[in-house]
Amino acid sequence: MTLEDLRVFVAVCRAGSLSAVARDLGCTQSAVSQHVKRLERETGVGLLERRPRGIVPTQAGRVLEAAAAEGIAGLDLALRRLRDLVDGESGSVRVATGATTVRHFMADAVVAFRQRHPKVNLEFRTESSSRACFGALADSDLDLAWITLGPPVRGIEQRPVVDLPWVLAVRAGDPLADRPHADVSDLAGLRLIRLPPNSTSAAHLDVACAELGVSFGYDTSVADWDTALLLAELGLGRAVVPALPGLRAGGDGGDLRLVPLPALRPLTVGWAVRHWDALTPPARAFADTVAELTSPPTAQP
Repeated sequence: MTLEDLRVFVAVCRAGSLSAVARDLGCTQSAVSQHVKRLERETGVGLLERRPRGIVPTQAGRVLEAAAAEGIAGLDLALRRLRDLVDGESGSVRVATGATTVRHFMADAVVAFRQRHPKVNLEFRTESSSRACFGALADSDLDLAWITLGPPVRGIEQRPVVDLPWVLAVRAGDPLADRPHADVSDLAGLRLIRLPPNSTSAAHLDVACAELGVSFGYDTSVADWDTALLLAELGLGRAVVPALPGLRAGGDGGDLRLVPLPALRPLTVGWAVRHWDALTPPARAFADTVAELTSPPTAQP
């Protein structure tokens, strides 16, 4: 049993396909199969079984996958940390983020971190959702992922940084635009610009609204919060979005207005990592810098 056997086995469990893993590794399907067969010979149990929709781990396979994935992740982080200790203040911090995360949450932190750690390289990987960030964090050598906090994910630790209150984004002149805040009764039956339906933030909003007995209809779907804000500013719809740090509306000649929705439970965003204790010193410093410089947002109409 080798480390490579375990890496390949975990990859097969996640992909559900020998051929997909072979393509990713640039080898034959037979070579991938040999890794799995070696593990089965040494453990004495079957680890995979074929199903109509692909290959899945057996009960024994799930036990080995969980242990192997955690062990490999820990080992990879330890090796990274050792390299950074050798390199001193150099090295890299690899971060998975959403499309608009750096601008809204990390701009000041990136500048401050660069001044404090000029030899450390920052690498950002843009993902489409928090779910995709979790997957990237689990399957690669990323250090950190900026996510909307959600249900527990196996092998991932989540740490809150800031709570984002919800606001109703409308164009100036909308009947609700000049309200100091909007009540639950004001929301009933509104048709909105829809956040990405599979996103954690959209799921959180649905739950928060259900708690208050509020439901919406939708006219338009968007891929990110900034697009929803732009469409609202253009008068092409209304959007319920998080009040992003640094976001201002009204009083500057712009047409966007943000009406606070204090009754809705805030959205919590923050960091996800595999193991906080195993973070490299530069990665921990970057995470702390973002938390230090991310102020709770205010939403004034």
